[in-house]
Parts: sequence; C-alpha cells; structure tokens
Amino acid sequence: MSKLQKILVRARRQVFSEMVGNNPSVFQGEGYDFIELREYMPGDDIRHIDWNITAKMQQPFIKIFREERELNVVVVSVLNGSVHFGSKKFKQDTIAEIVALLSFSTLKNGDLLSSYIFTDEMNSFLKPSKKIHQVQKSVDEILQFNALNKKVDFKFIADSLYKRLKRKSLILVVGDFFDIPDFKLLAKKHEVIAIIVRDILEEKPPKMGFASLVDPESGAVLEGDFNGATVLSYAQKVVAHDHELYNTFRKNKIRFTKIYTDSVAGVELRRLFEGR
Repeated sequence: MSKLQKILVRARRQVFSEMVGNNPSVFQGEGYDFIELREYMPGDDIRHIDWNITAKMQQPFIKIFREERELNVVVVSVLNGSVHFGSKKFKQDTIAEIVALLSFSTLKNGDLLSSYIFTDEMNSFLKPSKKIHQVQKSVDEILQFNALNKKVDFKFIADSLYKRLKRKSLILVVGDFFDIPDFKLLAKKHEVIAIIVRDILEEKPPKMGFASLVDPESGAVLEGDFNGATVLSYAQKVVAHDHELYNTFRKNKIRFTKIYTDSVAGVELRRLFEGR
C-alpha cells in the first residue's frame, strides 16, 4: 500500500468513526444557530461570553454558534522548504495527514471543500467541491510537492485569500509557522484557524558538536560547533518566537493548535474543535 493510500485509509477510518468529531467547521458569529456552551479559551470572541453562566460557574463560558447554510471550508497548506524535515516523519507528510482528516470531515458534513498550496506564490488550487476524489487529489499534491528551496510569503497568502474568497469561509491554514503571519484583515472577514506542524527536534535539538546543516529554504550551509550553549540559545529563540506567534493569533482572534510529527493528528484536532 502506498503512502497516499495509507494516509487516506487511516484518515477516512478516523473521521467516519467520529474520532475527529461531527463538525470541525463551527463558526462563532452573529445570526447563527446556537449549539452549546463551552469554557472560554484564549482567542475566543468576548462578545459571545454568557455572563449569566459565567457568574454562576465562576469561570467564563461562551456560546457556540453554527451557521445555518452550508459552510465553505478552505484548507491551505503552506509548503515552504522547512516542511522538508522530520526526525521520524517529515512535516510535509504530517501536513498531508492533517489535510486528509480535515477534508474527509468537511465532506462528511456535506460542506463545500476547496484547497490551496502556497509558498511565496499560489502553487495549487482545487475549486470548491463535495466529491470524495477531491481529498485524494489534494493529499497527493501535497505528498508530491517539492518543497525544497521554497520560501513562504504570508502577506501574499493573506492578500490572495482575501481577494479570492467572496463568501464567508472557514479557513484552515496548515504549516510550521516559523514566520509570523498577519491575518488580521483576513480574520475579520472569515474565521481563520492555524494548525502549527512541528518536529520535536526543531524545538529541542540535541548537542551535535561540529556539524554542517543545510537550510531547506535557501540551500545555505551553516557550519559550527552545536554544543550545549548553542542549542540552548536556539531553543530559547524558538520559545520567544512561538510566544509572539501565539500572542499575534490571540490578538487577531485566530484559534490555533500545534501538532508534532510524532503525535496523533486526529486526537489533537478533536481537542481543538471541541474547545479543550
């Protein structure tokens, strides 16, 4: 069985056995059908806090709404060079798995699915569809994509989606986010969710001594002594970067989660969409 087939079979089994949940595409807006109450999470719209329940429970709760008409779900894969990395599995493969899960879940709910691949340009676009073969095609494009030496331009991505998407949509952006995007304007028009894909070695690299490293985006070779002090300094910079990234998402009311290449993507997505 090919890698593509394994990903599709596993994702379809998880979705249709309701591992991911019935409907990940939950809008939080005015004029939608009320679904349920859940605990407030950083980044939620404070306008939807139920103050009566909050007062009784002594912790904030918000109202969750679902839009009445079918949803337009847009899955965006950001495949710059840095996704061509992984200690046990490439981030690119994990992105493919996540896209498969999101896509099957969208179609299961009868919603419209469209997908994009972006770097510093739009590399692929599959128009809105409810057909199951759309999932296979989008996942195969991700697996076959040559990400090496590709750079990311989040401004181009945000501007392109803002101009192209006329109807309010749920936009799921999947990438490693080592650049911090400005999705402020996009998030005012649509609901944007960021799914950060990382490998644990990117955040906690081992001591390697003298080594040569190749930047998968630029192709540049970095040589040096990667001792304890060096890797600790690097790890601290990643923590600082992610702190700024998370604050940016919260400020722009963008929900987000982080999925590692060695974790179970379906479980992490379920936690995100169930508001855990």
